Amino acid sequence: MQRFRRLLFLLTILGTLVPGLAHAWWQPDWAYRKPVTVDAGPKAGAVGGDPGRIPVLLRLHSGNFNFEGVSDNGADLRFVAGDDKTVLNHQIEQFNPLLGIALIWVDVPALTAGTPQQLWMYYGNPKAPASGNGQRTFDPDYSLVYHFSEPGVPSRDSTAYGNHAQTAVPALDGSVIGAGARLGTAPLMLPASPSLALAAGAPFTFSAWVRPDNLGPQQVLYARRDGASELLIGVDQGVPFVQVNGQRSKPGQPIQAAQWSHLAVKADKNNVALYVGGRPAVSLATALPAFSTAASVGADAAPAASGTSTLNNFTGAIDELRLSRTARPDALLLADAVSQGSESRLAVFGADEQQAGKSHFGFIIAAMPLDAWIVVGVLGLMMVLSWIIMIGKGRSYGAISRANAQFMQSFHEAAGAPLDHLARNGKLSASVKTDSSLWRLYDVAIDEMRRRHDRGYDLNAVSNATIGAIRAAMDGVMVRESERMSKRMIWLSTTIEGAPYVGLFGTVIGIMLVFVVAAMAGAVDINSVAPGMAAALLCTAAGLGVAIPALFGYNWLSSRSDAIVADMAVFVDEFATRLAEEQGDGRQMRPVLQQA
Repeated sequence: MQRFRRLLFLLTILGTLVPGLAHAWWQPDWAYRKPVTVDAGPKAGAVGGDPGRIPVLLRLHSGNFNFEGVSDNGADLRFVAGDDKTVLNHQIEQFNPLLGIALIWVDVPALTAGTPQQLWMYYGNPKAPASGNGQRTFDPDYSLVYHFSEPGVPSRDSTAYGNHAQTAVPALDGSVIGAGARLGTAPLMLPASPSLALAAGAPFTFSAWVRPDNLGPQQVLYARRDGASELLIGVDQGVPFVQVNGQRSKPGQPIQAAQWSHLAVKADKNNVALYVGGRPAVSLATALPAFSTAASVGADAAPAASGTSTLNNFTGAIDELRLSRTARPDALLLADAVSQGSESRLAVFGADEQQAGKSHFGFIIAAMPLDAWIVVGVLGLMMVLSWIIMIGKGRSYGAISRANAQFMQSFHEAAGAPLDHLARNGKLSASVKTDSSLWRLYDVAIDEMRRRHDRGYDLNAVSNATIGAIRAAMDGVMVRESERMSKRMIWLSTTIEGAPYVGLFGTVIGIMLVFVVAAMAGAVDINSVAPGMAAALLCTAAGLGVAIPALFGYNWLSSRSDAIVADMAVFVDEFATRLAEEQGDGRQMRPVLQQA
């Protein structure tokens, strides 16, 4: 029963040290957060596969988000993975709290169709600087991304390659994703940069949202020519086509006038495929030729004197133009098509949560990983055991000291009486006989004298040998008493020496994991590594927090134990001296021991 109570007490202490995971909060400076569930499964996004790393579009409006708690330009928005530690890159395409609308691209590192992922959108920190970074939001294989969100100027590239448009086209409000661009009068010229150049047979992906005003013949949407080489993407009487070096795809799925449609073309070393609405439509069994020249959007790129028949300009609108230096997976193209429209079910928003006030220490606790909790759990066990030992030893030493003081008072008061007076009169309390180590020394000495009296020794003339034998018996009891007082003290010394090393071990492992996870996520910044670093350092602090009280307690208990041992040594000397004076060899004194 006593062991069960100790175990229950230990579990209660550990329970107070481990906070609930549901109360985790990324950083205390952010007052609000909103859960976002990204589900590519058949009952939600239904992308039919694993897109992998993908920029997911989040549409915020007054129906799913309260713009009152966020800064005017969205600078305090932060997106954190479901572990509440990994900061995700994001880019704000549009943010207008007055109209209650925002369009934000969030870099999801690994989207799968099998398991929904939860993200956290944090906001409500007026001191936070802007951190959106489109160059990290789109992976390095994107060589050009136009959102068309900059009216009146050439379109800006959101990738790190800086492939900004060479010409400006009219802006269009109310596009499929925020703002778009109008095509039909002048082409949108792309730069002839090295990052847009293609080697023969190189992988390539083109994708865009298009809305034709009318279903005219031979309308070119994307054109790139380099000598005799050509790549054309267009719409002929509402039927999208792709053409490579004069070889055109067969008619496939048509698109409708005045309606937005997602078109994509991807190529590898054996095939060029056209996708409509994210699904395969037609393909060509060929590879792309090499290109190093500029491309045009909305008009043919052929020079007037080339002799090559040009196509008609595309008359309509375009939005979210992307070029990639890789053949994007089918699941990703389908995810783009089904998730970027207004009817997307890929991202589902939960209810906003408000932080109920958390200290910085609470923030560190919430950021601790499993390995840190294991180390803290071990340290917590060491702390509980050391405190149990210190409290128990402190009470035991206190009882021994009080009982010894009472015994010595009675022993001194009985000066002049026979040495066995205290053993015979029965005036000592039971607590003194139970707790006093001096009583046990006295009792063994009187017992030795009685046994010698029973054997016929003359105790009125005790020899030096007899005194030495009695003193040896008392020394033996004193050694056993010292061993009993030092029992389990080795655990305190082990805690003092071992706890800091255990904490340091947890810190080293934690810091290693922080840098590994940050490197794998591709986002090594203060927001991504600071929580893990703080949690790792907490292990060292916990080790010191266990060792320091144990050190103080060990020194205090050692001093009390030394004092008790000193009292026993003094009593042994005092008893032997009185025995020699009162009943020593050659001295005639009254009988000391009386038979009852």
